[in-house]
Amino acid sequence: MPQLDTSTWFTMITSTLMGLLIFFQTKIAKHPYPSYPTLKHNTLTPSKTPWENKWTKIYLPHSLPPQ
Repeated sequence: MPQLDTSTWFTMITSTLMGLLIFFQTKIAKHPYPSYPTLKHNTLTPSKTPWENKWTKIYLPHSLPPQ
């Protein structure tokens, strides 16, 4: 049974990776990006929740006093 010739694998893998790199770089370079970022004015609407006007605290089991 003849042995597999792997002498050209490094060249093929390297050239394939370089080709993919060039391909994706040109795809990214052609992508239209906005010239400057625009601000979004998000106005928060106040929500009425029952705990809005009073102070609440969550007690963890380790923070409770010993009984």
